[in-house]
Amino acid sequence: SCENERTESDNSRHSPSTSKAIALHPVTVNGKVQQTPFYVRDDIASGEGINGPAVITEPTSTIIIEPGWQAKIRPDNDIVIERIEPIIRDNAIGTDIDPVMLEIFNNLFMSVAEQMGTVLENTASSVNIKERLDFSCALFSPTGDLVANAPHVPVHLGSMSESIKTIIRENNKTMMPGDAFLINAPYNGGTHLPDITLIKPVYDEKNEQVIFYVATRGHHSDIGGTVPGSAPAYSTHVKEEGILIDNFLLVSKGVFLEEEIYDLLTSGECPVRNVKDNIADLKAQVAAAEKGAQELLKVIDHYGLDVVHAYMRHVQDNAEECVRRVLDVLSDSSFTYKMDDEYQVCVAISVDKAERTATIDFTGTSEQHPSNFNAPKAICHAAVLYVFRCLVDDEIPLNEGCFKPLNIIIPEGSMINPVYPAAVVAGNTETSQYIVDALFGALGVVAASQGTMNNYIWGNDKVQNYETICGGSGASENQEGCSAVHTHMTNTKLTDTEVLELRFPVRIESFSIRRGSGGAGFNRGGEGVDRRMRFLESMKVNIIAGHRIVPPYGLAGGKPGAIGENYVIHPDQTVTKLSTKGQIDVKKDDIFVLKTPGGGGYNLVK
Repeated sequence: SCENERTESDNSRHSPSTSKAIALHPVTVNGKVQQTPFYVRDDIASGEGINGPAVITEPTSTIIIEPGWQAKIRPDNDIVIERIEPIIRDNAIGTDIDPVMLEIFNNLFMSVAEQMGTVLENTASSVNIKERLDFSCALFSPTGDLVANAPHVPVHLGSMSESIKTIIRENNKTMMPGDAFLINAPYNGGTHLPDITLIKPVYDEKNEQVIFYVATRGHHSDIGGTVPGSAPAYSTHVKEEGILIDNFLLVSKGVFLEEEIYDLLTSGECPVRNVKDNIADLKAQVAAAEKGAQELLKVIDHYGLDVVHAYMRHVQDNAEECVRRVLDVLSDSSFTYKMDDEYQVCVAISVDKAERTATIDFTGTSEQHPSNFNAPKAICHAAVLYVFRCLVDDEIPLNEGCFKPLNIIIPEGSMINPVYPAAVVAGNTETSQYIVDALFGALGVVAASQGTMNNYIWGNDKVQNYETICGGSGASENQEGCSAVHTHMTNTKLTDTEVLELRFPVRIESFSIRRGSGGAGFNRGGEGVDRRMRFLESMKVNIIAGHRIVPPYGLAGGKPGAIGENYVIHPDQTVTKLSTKGQIDVKKDDIFVLKTPGGGGYNLVK
């Protein structure tokens, strides 16, 4: 590709228009003043071509045709503008790194992922994806390494690479242009079963080789399992949490295999409850992936594949160097993070200054959890990636380069590297937060956040919904914690009250800041929230949370944040309390109260 691009206009090479220009006017085109014909749109016959430079006028608009382009009127009266002359490139950008072009490609890659996200948000059906924005989009190299992402959900982004590599490994010899694959398997790069990843290979213009992969991961409101919303509080086996999808061909040569996915989702002992909703969201994910492929091909058409691939590597190399600069100022450290049930996450960080590398060792972390607080290894990688990306001051995309200076040791059979068939639904949302706060505790840079996503899952055979509820973030040396926000590994919105009440038989009685819940300190921790929801018909409710017994820690003398609370107020004013996790059948007019934890404070109060 090039800088200072120019085109040569030689209209004699193309059939001239039979329409007469109404006038010739001087117009500056590509820095030069040219006598340019002006046409009236209604005077141009269907199928006729107008070569640039030219101007087409109509009552409500003006269309500029640049040199090297041609406008044609289609039979339906639309105007199509196409390039008819190749670009002549004066100066090739080349594949050597240039700091200006590096920043351009950083933003180009992220922009592609952001456009994917916009399509997914606009075309999805479910509240989870359309309103809560519980999805992520990213680009991957031909080998499955993360290249760039939009600022979506960190627990998705850092773990998706393993899913891509699974699809490559199992389909490398049979993959075709137009194919797209599904996977949610926790032991092959998945998080928990409701998070379904759609992966599309992007082929070159000759359809001969894969040049990129694009992927979208979206949280589906229900993927089957023993309870509505697919997040049972007391699951002990992954099959209780829904349909497990491992390498499923959803789109074959451009054809959406609706009958096949319908059969998969409605099979087994615990099928999905509203398969039409799942299929609608899957079609939205396909559309988002297609948008990503189209935009990548535009970038490649403009710059050339060799340049795009070179900057794909440069972007990763730059991220690697940014992390190495962080390691230059870190010291050895360790931390033990206690959970409500006395399980723990242990981490030791050892920095090799000479090699500019670090070992992140989770030895000492509790063994595989008997319940569902097991986080697949990919989630642990995602948490490490997120933390070290947070330490980088530069605006760089989250990508595989951040991993290169890091050696991560995760004991097999522990709760952060479980083996099948361990239940995992809380590992994605809760244990991921514990890993992050353990790392930040070791580094000493920020006090604990609320340390939970406050998973709130409710529904019946007709409707199902999954929510994560905001709380307080931890304070640091330089600032107080934020109040009523989603923290760290989640980055979703809370469903608007109006949308929630329109789509579901519930009513929000009150929703407010939980004053005094942030930990005291020179910089206070952020405040949690107090949210009260009335059910207008009978439903089953599951709560999976954390910090209901052990408070979020403070740092440097700062005080811990307040623990969270969950309870139900019945119409007769009796109260049923739930702890860290629980399941309850609610009746009409029961009010579920959720008080979320505050963040830890930083430094002693002066």
